[in-house]
Amino acid sequence: MSLPVAPGLQADTLPSYDRYLADFDFQALAAEVLSGSLSDGLNACIECCDRHATDPARVALEWENKDGARETVTFAELSRRSARFANILTAHGIKPGDRVAGLLPRIPDLLTVILGTWRAGAVYQPLFTAFGPKAIEHRCLGSAAKLIVTDATNRPKLDDVHDCPPVATLGAPRDGDIDLAAAMAAAPDQFTPVLRKGSDAFLMMFTSGTTGLPKGVAVPLQALVAFYEYMRFSVDLRSSDRFWNIADPGWAYGLYYAVTGPLLMGHATTFYDGPFTVESTYRLIQQHGITNLAGAPTAYRLLMGAGAEAAAAIKGKLRVVSSAGEPLNPEVIRWFDQALSAPIHDHYGQTEMGMAVCNHHALAHPVEAGSAGLPLPGFTIAVIDEDTLQPLPPHQPGILAVVRSQSPGFWFQGYWQQGTKAFRDDYYLTGDTVEWNEDGSISFVGRSDDIITSSGYRIGPFDVESALIEHKSVAETAVIGKPDPERTEIVKAFVVLKKGYDGTDELAEELRLWVRNRLAAHAYPRELVFVDELPKTPSGKIQRFLLRKQESDNA
Repeated sequence: MSLPVAPGLQADTLPSYDRYLADFDFQALAAEVLSGSLSDGLNACIECCDRHATDPARVALEWENKDGARETVTFAELSRRSARFANILTAHGIKPGDRVAGLLPRIPDLLTVILGTWRAGAVYQPLFTAFGPKAIEHRCLGSAAKLIVTDATNRPKLDDVHDCPPVATLGAPRDGDIDLAAAMAAAPDQFTPVLRKGSDAFLMMFTSGTTGLPKGVAVPLQALVAFYEYMRFSVDLRSSDRFWNIADPGWAYGLYYAVTGPLLMGHATTFYDGPFTVESTYRLIQQHGITNLAGAPTAYRLLMGAGAEAAAAIKGKLRVVSSAGEPLNPEVIRWFDQALSAPIHDHYGQTEMGMAVCNHHALAHPVEAGSAGLPLPGFTIAVIDEDTLQPLPPHQPGILAVVRSQSPGFWFQGYWQQGTKAFRDDYYLTGDTVEWNEDGSISFVGRSDDIITSSGYRIGPFDVESALIEHKSVAETAVIGKPDPERTEIVKAFVVLKKGYDGTDELAEELRLWVRNRLAAHAYPRELVFVDELPKTPSGKIQRFLLRKQESDNA
């Protein structure tokens, strides 16, 4: 397989997606990008740290917090720190395959814990720092975590966690806790990494809980190859880039592609330990010279809402921008082009499989606004009828599915301790409704339970939301189907306005007509209400099911 070289590629010399797909060989790629072997043994800490540590000056992390404090950490230093932490784990009975949970903010110690856990052959489990005790309890009991690593700020949450595992605390440990700072200072900085098989887990994830209780996902080491491929061809991470993925490592997109992906490539990543604001985002891009940015549409819509004047200082500084987590509205794409002179591409994935359908920055193919793109090589995608499992033609909505037998890059084997309930025949059903386009790309319609059925029409909320967000007054919006005795459902929109606009009846009618004129008479929101905020998961995904429940309860 001929692999194109990333550094120095120009837009007019990008390799063809079709050519790369024709030459793609998963096993050859694994041999190309890993120092270990999927069959004979490998270790994620070697792959993401040690092999890059031979150059003592090679930077792994650029860190900054909300107060302006900064730290630069090299791969060599991370290798020593991870060895110390691995020694602590083994001294406290942690064995290969055991789960170690991290409840830490975006600080350098987080990388020490992740890499040290991998070094010991154990499995790292992220806990988002905004979680309360019940969310932590559900995940730690579900995974049978053997240790939680946290800091003084988050330690009080664990007091209300039933059957809480042992705790290692960074700063102000409680009686019975492992004093992490003292233990690190005393531990040796040498530890031989434990080799594992490609089918062995190195991450224990839990789904976001958008449509039910979060479910466990054990991520095997073989997923490293697909993570690399996404970073290399979809994100187009080059050696000359300064990279920042603003997603939190407490969630899949952050842990997979703000930590594992760039470090696997020997590339520095960026952590900002502070709340998201438009001002801080632009400041970090400017001061750190960020050229390659990744994040979620929620953040990008907030940047757009702040206007072109706020963006002027970094216009032209971003080479490429990647978006994941929710569909990217076409208006955001146009605004990034006009206000930032930056191409922003939509990418689709799930905790269960990583990124699988992308507009690839480093591969040449047509890119259409509103399209999630083309399958990541190694994934064979189908759009099927959920009842019959029959493939569907272009422009006919169906369930996005992965064909397991034809997808060597697909690593998901079923939810933790739940068997293969996520599969039907040879298909993994994602639960997302999409449709093929004529050019072979995929357009997102909505989650299956988000689709609105009104007077016999099937309406995707994404189309209505994208139309609404094109209006100058709209900052954010969520669209649902409200039960209706005549039409089954009607389209109802919840709208967050930009500053300076009032939620008047006149504006509501203007927005309804705005959608009607851009889409169709059956798609316009018969009801539209103004709200201060939308319900979201901690990772920023809009929880439309809560809005539907609210309407159902009030019916």
